[in-house]
Amino acid sequence: MRISLCNEVIASLPFPQQCDFARRVGYDGLEIAPMTLSEEPHRLSAATRAALRGAARDSGIAITSLHYLLKAPAGLSITSSDQAVRAKSIDVMKALCELAADLGATVLVHGSPDQRRLLPGEEADGRKRAAECFAAVAPAAEAARVTYCIEPLSRDQTACINTVAEAAEIVRAVASPALRTIIDCSSAGLTETEPVAAVLRRWIPTGLVAHVHFNDPNRRGPGEGDLAFAPILRALRDMAYPGFAAVEPFIYEPDGPACAARAIGYIRGVMEATAS
Repeated sequence: MRISLCNEVIASLPFPQQCDFARRVGYDGLEIAPMTLSEEPHRLSAATRAALRGAARDSGIAITSLHYLLKAPAGLSITSSDQAVRAKSIDVMKALCELAADLGATVLVHGSPDQRRLLPGEEADGRKRAAECFAAVAPAAEAARVTYCIEPLSRDQTACINTVAEAAEIVRAVASPALRTIIDCSSAGLTETEPVAAVLRRWIPTGLVAHVHFNDPNRRGPGEGDLAFAPILRALRDMAYPGFAAVEPFIYEPDGPACAARAIGYIRGVMEATAS
């Protein structure tokens, strides 16, 4: 199994240094938050895209995926009742599929909780609008040959799509090979009724899960909380999970680089222990 680092953890470093650091401490790839690249990342020039791809290649690391897709530009929402806002959001989602392909990434993870908030009294309509936006982006993902993933998030972040089952319902309704879901260990640990390892064993065989995030329900990195990762890594190994998993903490102590290095050391150690 290959492990990526979500690059906002080390966003204080210039991008070529992010690549070098991630490779040196043991990551196989970077998962990029587009907001770390530009206030309008969907409009990055061809030259800038080539430079980013080249920096990763020169460091010997892959750009595997994009996540936190709608933080930039400002003002986006897939649940807004404003049709113009949703149309712009869909345009950005489609353009980010092209950006991912240009960078060599194969997966996009749609979390962005602030951009899918549900207004009181409009919950059902908001969820319907979100599903329509995911349906609208699926053909663009197919054309770019990338997989667009709906990320279930914990209820303290959003009331829109909290469980893998809820995301899977949308994926099945759209019925596009380019639309899938992911399992985020932090959110799953807070929201699902089964242990995270059991969630993985239940859903990965369905083919509906295309990505995994490693983090703890306390919002820190793997190994910094109570979530046991040995059963999680054992489940992924037993099922021969073929994709990437990305380390995605939200609290960086004492700083981002130290948090990133500690996380990959912990994961690699547990992987070795569970392999024996």
